[in-house]
Amino acid sequence: MVTDDYIRSLNQKYRHLDQATDVLAFAMGEGEFSSLNPHLLGDVVISAERVEEQAEQFGESLDRELARLTIHGVLHLLGYDDVRGEDKKRMEARQEEILKEALCY
Repeated sequence: MVTDDYIRSLNQKYRHLDQATDVLAFAMGEGEFSSLNPHLLGDVVISAERVEEQAEQFGESLDRELARLTIHGVLHLLGYDDVRGEDKKRMEARQEEILKEALCY
């Protein structure tokens, strides 16, 4: 959990996007250190400010929004992508399936 300023700096450095975002995922299976620990998926970084704002925007609890973003980040670590239409639909469907199961609603 980080601030908008911090996630913005990460987004700028690694994605060349000078804006805050809600969640970033950094897969350990990629890059020069990918063989360091094959059992480690990577890191999920979430903006606490985005959790709060989006929970209010979507009319959701903070817990549910935090869970949604955590699941979203982990799905990225597992290879899911949300850039193209079909991939995005597949990822969103899986995300909601996990969220419903995890939160029992």
